[in-house]
Amino acid sequence: MALTDQSTQIRAGEELDASLIDPYLKSHIPGLSGSPEISQFPGGASNLTYLIRYPEHEFVLRRPPFGSKAKSAHDMGREYRILNQLSDGFPYCPKAYAHCTDESLIGSEFYVMERVNGIILRSELPAELHFDTQQTTALCKNFIDKLVELHQVDYAACGLADLGKPEGYVQRQISGWSDRYEKARTPDAPSWESVRTWLREKMPTNPSAASIVHNDYRFDNVILDPANPMQIIGVLDWELTTIGDPLMDLGNTLAYWIEAGDPAPVQLMRRQPSHAPGMLTRREFVDYYAERSGTRIDNFDFYYTYGLFRLAGIVQQIYYRFFHGQTQDKRFAQFIHMNTLLEHMSLKVIDKSNL
Repeated sequence: MALTDQSTQIRAGEELDASLIDPYLKSHIPGLSGSPEISQFPGGASNLTYLIRYPEHEFVLRRPPFGSKAKSAHDMGREYRILNQLSDGFPYCPKAYAHCTDESLIGSEFYVMERVNGIILRSELPAELHFDTQQTTALCKNFIDKLVELHQVDYAACGLADLGKPEGYVQRQISGWSDRYEKARTPDAPSWESVRTWLREKMPTNPSAASIVHNDYRFDNVILDPANPMQIIGVLDWELTTIGDPLMDLGNTLAYWIEAGDPAPVQLMRRQPSHAPGMLTRREFVDYYAERSGTRIDNFDFYYTYGLFRLAGIVQQIYYRFFHGQTQDKRFAQFIHMNTLLEHMSLKVIDKSNL
């Protein structure tokens, strides 16, 4: 079994024309020769990611998904800019080489970045890593440390002060995701009305100081060093990055964090090895983040519930494309059930909350 992330055959309907991409890349990236081989990375449910392999070079191409897309999502130029400018303060961003705005080449904008060859963890810890409990705990803490490091980056010094508007960020996220959810709602989708009302009523009045917000930080978006899998050498998927409340980012990450004690239906939703012996629980995760960042966190129920609702919004936007036949990816058929489960999880958090 290969531990490094592997590309596979391109999914039907998502093919790229190498004869069009090749001359563009050779005109923008020096030193390329021969003809490229193109394959697709199977992970991910939003932007599509391809491996472009030349005889002596490998690149990753990112493009938006096919079908209906949220107006502000999938901005290839914005993600390209983030990668190039944020790397001065956060050296785990892959180098971006070219951003193509000519949609005639592949039907959309795209950008090309370096391939950081390494291990990406999916639903289970590979047995080949031979991690014991202590090593798993150390890896988990390294994962949190990178998030803390990102939140402490001087984004103005990186030239990214205009990336977002921190004033009113929390309110905009609640109202924005509520609007996006309604636009993507299908007849079989839950309403989330009571959760949305609770979020509007419980918004913090004094949010944390603004920081870079990754908005999709989880284990399958980080790359581990093949020579030392305890070390993180890359962070991927910067399409949703902005400036805002770092605790909202923490809530987004914890929405994906399925721990060992969660019930069986929730375990079916897990996409990273957060349940493995040695991984921190959500409560331990928050406490460690607070310790490392020097942040006091008194109202995490709000941020976690927001993360669950936002995740449901993302899930529903993807399911909307499947429901209307805009994608044939059969993985997305089950997303409506994930949406319903996320609502149930949110209601349980609210029911037990002291806010």
